[in-house]
This record gives sequence, structure tokens and C-alpha cells, in this order.
Amino acid sequence: MLEVQNLLVFYENALAVNDLSLSVEEGEVVGVFGSNSAGKTTLLNTIAGLTLHLQNRERRRGGMRITLGGRILFEGEPIEGLSPRARVERGVVLCRERHPVLKDNTVEENLRLGGYLRSRREVKQGLEEAYALFPPLLRLRRRKAGMLSGGEKEMVAIGTALMARPKLILMDEPLLGLSPLMQSEVVRGAREISKKGVTVLISEQYARPVMPIIDRGYVIENGSQVVAGTGKELLENPEVKSAYFGV
Repeated sequence: MLEVQNLLVFYENALAVNDLSLSVEEGEVVGVFGSNSAGKTTLLNTIAGLTLHLQNRERRRGGMRITLGGRILFEGEPIEGLSPRARVERGVVLCRERHPVLKDNTVEENLRLGGYLRSRREVKQGLEEAYALFPPLLRLRRRKAGMLSGGEKEMVAIGTALMARPKLILMDEPLLGLSPLMQSEVVRGAREISKKGVTVLISEQYARPVMPIIDRGYVIENGSQVVAGTGKELLENPEVKSAYFGV
């Protein structure tokens, strides 16, 4: 479904992603693991088109601070030149890190905004699915999103991404800053999303909570791949276990 080939992202004088390649097959849950500044967020932002958007904005201002290279194929078609909106229309949707929500809008208003490209029927269906996936959101649907806990905001962020009806959802560090209980709830949600036919690419620094649900994983350092394999293979690697899985 997704092929990233020899991806390069260079910010002015910093190399964020260096000759990185990975693949995600339809129906899989694939993890990308690494420490802070390993390149995880840049990778997902580039797949979603946000890095290209920033590059184009810099060019309009007369600068050339961002350099991109490599290819991104989705369902066999190149998408590296498409805008973020065009990628969403193709089915590639990003759920960004740090639980992004519109704080002055209600939970349901946030969710509805995620379906701005969809019909009324699809928005209604999407709301029902979001509330079924994360039942607490139904009770909180009229509450301002800024008044929610970190875990509740992450549920809203994931629900908003799902309103776009993705084929592939990119989840950037969804467990960041959450309690163990909320981490378990978000991991359960990711598993349910996969069971409903949405392919999942999830990045995390502390990988242990998501290990039970992934089919395969990649470990990256300094923007480059250092290890790849199934969840079992990664857990059996002593260095990977110590650095990323907390065991």
C-alpha cells in the first residue's frame, strides 16, 4: 500500500531523514520506533505532505531551507508531489503528535471538522463510529476540547482523523504524555481501527505498549533505518529491547 523509497529531508543545515526506505502492506499495523529527534515526526509529516507544504511556503518567501528527495508511493502511484489535501483525498490521513485539538470548539465540532471533505451521511456515520470506538467522547461531545485531559484529547484527535475516512492512518506518538491507563485505551483503539480495515503506521519513542498490536516494525536513528523486523524479532534483539522497549 505504502512504499517510501530513499527518502531524504534536509532542513537548512540539519539532516532529518537520511536515505530511509520502508513499506506498509494493506491491513498491517506497522511501528516506527526511535528516540527524540530520530526523524519519526519528519517521516510521517513528509508522507502526509506537510513537509512539502512547508518547502513550498519557504520558496514563496524566497528561501530554500528545506530539501526533499526520494519517492513516496501510495497504492502504486507516486504522491510525493501532491498537496496534503490531495493526499487526504487519496486516503492518507495524519493524526499529529501532542493531541492537537481546537480548544475553543466542542468535541463534536472538532470531529465534524475532520469530515469536511465528506458527505453529510458519511459525517453522521463517522460520528457514530468515533463514539463507538471511544465511548467517553459521547458523554463529552458538548464539552470544550480545551477542557479535556491529555488522553481525552488524543481520542478526539484520532476520531477527527478517522472522520476523513482514511485508508492509511499515520499516528505520530499517540501515547506521548498519557497515563498507562490512557495508553492502553489508545492502543486498544488502534487495534480496533485496524480490524475495521484501516491500515496503520504508528510512531513511538517508548515502543513496549504498542508491541502487541504491530505486524512489523522499524527502528530509526538519526533519520536512518537501523533495524527492521516483526514484533517478535525486534523483541528478541537485546539492544532494541534495552533502548526502546524498556525491558
